[in-house]
Amino acid sequence: MAKNTVTVVQTRSPIGREGSQRKTLIGLGLNKIGRVRELEDTPAVRGMINKVKHLVKVEGEA
Repeated sequence: MAKNTVTVVQTRSPIGREGSQRKTLIGLGLNKIGRVRELEDTPAVRGMINKVKHLVKVEGEA
């Protein structure tokens, strides 16, 4: 059985944002604009995405 995944793309810079938002992006594996990560769709990952939703775009939700 395949695990559910979510694709996240960083669209904006964390410059001038709270330090915790910058660390959340790093925790998601994002650190440059345009970087794409396919992550496991868990409540923890969803919470991290929600925290930086103004800096990322959620693409294909498999």
